[in-house]
Amino acid sequence: MFPMAGVPPTIANGMKNYREVFCRDAGYEHVSRYVSGLTLSENKTLQAIHAQQVWPEGNEVTRRAMHAAVFEAGWSSEELMVRHRAEVSVDHQGGRGREVIAVDWTQAHHERGPHIHGVKEAFDYIERRNSLFQTVVTGTISNRELIDGLAVEVQAPNFSEEELEYLRMTKQESHTEMEAAQKRLVELLSYQRNRLAYLKRTEMVVELVRQIESEGQFPKADYAFDNGVLTLDLTRLIESKKKNWVSEIECSRHINWQGQWRRVDEVDAELRTKHPESFRPVKAKGRNGEERQYWVFTKVVRLKRCVPRARFHSFMASQRDMKALRKSFARLLRRRQITSRQDN
Repeated sequence: MFPMAGVPPTIANGMKNYREVFCRDAGYEHVSRYVSGLTLSENKTLQAIHAQQVWPEGNEVTRRAMHAAVFEAGWSSEELMVRHRAEVSVDHQGGRGREVIAVDWTQAHHERGPHIHGVKEAFDYIERRNSLFQTVVTGTISNRELIDGLAVEVQAPNFSEEELEYLRMTKQESHTEMEAAQKRLVELLSYQRNRLAYLKRTEMVVELVRQIESEGQFPKADYAFDNGVLTLDLTRLIESKKKNWVSEIECSRHINWQGQWRRVDEVDAELRTKHPESFRPVKAKGRNGEERQYWVFTKVVRLKRCVPRARFHSFMASQRDMKALRKSFARLLRRRQITSRQDN
């Protein structure tokens, strides 16, 4: 692998948009070199990236300095992503077709890194065995020409059961010394803080969508996601922003159809019999070449004065946009398939 004497011009031009996020020039330079290494180096570890750098004479820095600039400096990852979404939105203001934001989650495997933040041992539904991985929530926006990342967040570890068991094991009826009582109070407050701070995967997705919508950078983009993150809170949030969403649901799931909660397969049978023109089966090829059929149909909602709008939590797509939604859904499946290969 060739050594890196500096930051490539393409990466340097892209990093200029984020200069204000970093406080010091030296730290900004280290981060730029680190991003260059992540992009070009075969080995993505900090040690390999630092070893590949060629520094100007008299200006060589230690790997510790790069580590401090990248991982310990006071720059905000939240601020960085806000700035990133603002930059990305410039290319998604129209003219390239329908805009779709896809929110999803995946597993980042770390078989040799049990002490990495967020790594847990759990059942891997892809490998069908227990493995070590992080749960990562992602967000992307795409049209017929571009696909750009909007967010990536690692789910924080949940040690509430272990902490609660510790509290039970160390429980005392009373404390005779003030120092012991203060220590116990700190332990109880820490447990409560960690319990409140932990977010489920579905809750992380809701917060991600709320953040994107609050920024207002993608006013015309609708949403696509799978059954793994589908919740009532998510659909209500999207609909409150006057946007559509598309998702997959289990055939046994109940939806509110014409004022009654009914199973999806029952609604499907009724549509195929009474309204075949509104029912469209769509086949999509997923990971491992598996082909699955999805039920896509249209529900028209007519608004009347003093009558609340009915909610329909299923595929929501008009016949006019069906082709664009098929393409967006196919891109989502392909991206999940690529992610699965990388994880494996």
